[in-house]
Amino acid sequence: VAKAIEKALPDTEVIFVNDTEHVPYGTKSPDLVFTYVEPILKQLVRDGCEVIVIACNTVTTTLIKRLREIIPVPLVGMEPMVKSAANQTNTGIIAVCATPATLASERYEWLKETYAKDIAVIEPDCSRWSKMIETEKIDRDFIASQIEDVCNQNADVIVLGCTHYHWIEDEIRSLSAGRALVLQPEQNVIRQLVRKLEEVESSK
Repeated sequence: VAKAIEKALPDTEVIFVNDTEHVPYGTKSPDLVFTYVEPILKQLVRDGCEVIVIACNTVTTTLIKRLREIIPVPLVGMEPMVKSAANQTNTGIIAVCATPATLASERYEWLKETYAKDIAVIEPDCSRWSKMIETEKIDRDFIASQIEDVCNQNADVIVLGCTHYHWIEDEIRSLSAGRALVLQPEQNVIRQLVRKLEEVESSK
């Protein structure tokens, strides 16, 4: 995500922080994740960041409301693209690949209830994906079997609801080629970031 932002906004200074000590967050409780994320964001504010991108679906769907109450700069979040997927499916079936914490969040439930009420949403068990990617021990056969399974269930849109999964995006696109569209929100996030930066600039 940071690389995509740097490419899109070459004149903008990007400070990137990766909590390597505690990630992946997706199997941890929101309260525990909050204790990791809060000091990081406060330090970014002290470092002069004018807008902060929360490049994590788990943090966005479980904590962004709480974080916005204590962080004095705009926060741009990332969440599963349920609305876009529902608008683009032809079969009426989509797959959302996300962490257990994201899938269990009230925000994700709201997204489904609001935008995918008449859509079948398949949620494959991706609880191991982040750890595999983080440790560079990717079980490609396991991932291939899951993508094959959702495609066989006629899902024609696959949502990547975790930024870890962007590392295997090309593989997922290849596995689902000709059968399913793969969505991830980098470009949407960049557009929202540009809007927030313009608002900050105009308020100076």
